[in-house]
Amino acid sequence: MGKTNTKSGSGGGGDKKGKGKEKAKPESASSAAGKGKATKSVSRVNSRHILCEKFSKKEEALEKIRNGVKFDDVAREYSEDKARHGGLVGWKQRTELDPVYAQVAFELEPSTSSSPKYAEAKTEHGYHIIMVEGRE
Repeated sequence: MGKTNTKSGSGGGGDKKGKGKEKAKPESASSAAGKGKATKSVSRVNSRHILCEKFSKKEEALEKIRNGVKFDDVAREYSEDKARHGGLVGWKQRTELDPVYAQVAFELEPSTSSSPKYAEAKTEHGYHIIMVEGRE
């Protein structure tokens, strides 16, 4: 299964293995819930992330993921957030997340830590690499 690399915010080069690029737009957040394969809207996502203050550190973490290191292992090593448990954010509703993060997370297809489909977002907290483990 291929890896998805969605860029959001500023910076960054292309991903040779990615399937395309999208820009997260907080103003279109209401339309994101209706996207996807299911006809019913998604009310919560179970996500993980890697949060880095510096772009260069985020790029190092991305390189590890691209080289096959499990997402949660990279999160333990690189993420600068308080909850360093493999980057686990947990089950959250859209309103519980930063709008830019939510836009990206609610559009991602679920995947596993060993074969992640991930996307990037830049928020006031820093650079995020996001993956979703479940949707409901």
